[in-house]
Amino acid sequence: MIKRVLYLGYYLKQLDRKKFFSFLDYAAENSKKPKFILLWDAFTSVFRYNVSLLEYFQFRFFEKNKSERQEWAGTGYMYEYQLVMNPKSERVILDDKTKFYKYYKDFFVHKAADLADLELKPELAQKLLQNFSGKLVFKVADGKCGAQVVIKPTSQFDAVSLPMFMKANRFDLVEEFIQQHPKLQKLSPSAVNTVRIFTQLNSHNEVVLLGCRQRISVNSPVDNMAAGNLAAPIDEVTGKINGPAVYSDITKSDVIKHPVTGVGIIGFEIPFWTETVEMVKKAALVYPQNKSIGWDIVITENGPGFIEGNHDWCKLLWQLPAKKGLKSLLEVHQNV
Repeated sequence: MIKRVLYLGYYLKQLDRKKFFSFLDYAAENSKKPKFILLWDAFTSVFRYNVSLLEYFQFRFFEKNKSERQEWAGTGYMYEYQLVMNPKSERVILDDKTKFYKYYKDFFVHKAADLADLELKPELAQKLLQNFSGKLVFKVADGKCGAQVVIKPTSQFDAVSLPMFMKANRFDLVEEFIQQHPKLQKLSPSAVNTVRIFTQLNSHNEVVLLGCRQRISVNSPVDNMAAGNLAAPIDEVTGKINGPAVYSDITKSDVIKHPVTGVGIIGFEIPFWTETVEMVKKAALVYPQNKSIGWDIVITENGPGFIEGNHDWCKLLWQLPAKKGLKSLLEVHQNV
């Protein structure tokens, strides 16, 4: 109980109040329940179901009974689960983009280098500056959800000025700008649209797929749901999107055609799907101290490659496209 009191304090501190009251208005209108009843229900759900205040609405608890609510994994539950699966002493290789690149560089399909490498090996800078896209992407080691990412043309740099710029602006990693597969470019050209696959190591150290999702940008330079973009479920066998794309904003309707390009979403087939699944299954065993990872994957004409791995992978991206709570998929692994 003490933990959940602390969690409530955290939720209140982080709360997007404008979004909260927008969701409250929507829920009151659609459920025909008084707002004070919904508010009481939302706050008590923090303690009963270990979810955040916003998740009460995003999981549509205002429409669900007790047994249905118990199926959903919220922020508190995920925090505790991922802390066990990916201990703080081990998850640093996922938190730090430079360390992630060093451990998983064999699974990258695009060129990347950290500041230390560039200062020691100027030839790496030259290779990056000659990349086909003509652009570079600069990142900080601990950036989250597309934050602290800057894109610059290669023409602004040479092998000497590139590391100098990174040091002056406290960037830790530089990558060539990724050209996504033409099919994904046609679907949504505003950003690189990544696939997210969630893996779990079971008690026999076998890789289990917990779910596969296609993130879809909507007039946005990033593809995160938190930035107002879409996510859709992918059938893990066929690699085809098998349901509508959804927003994390409950006031917005599901989408079956991209709202800008008009490309159909349901039935869209992800290129190189077999290779993508094989890649994540191999990668999940590279550092088995971290047992539960959300992989961000870019699909290019040359095949799939990693962008990053997440130890604190998103419960919204995982569950909302599936339109059901998936906590039971994790409960069988709690004693791993």
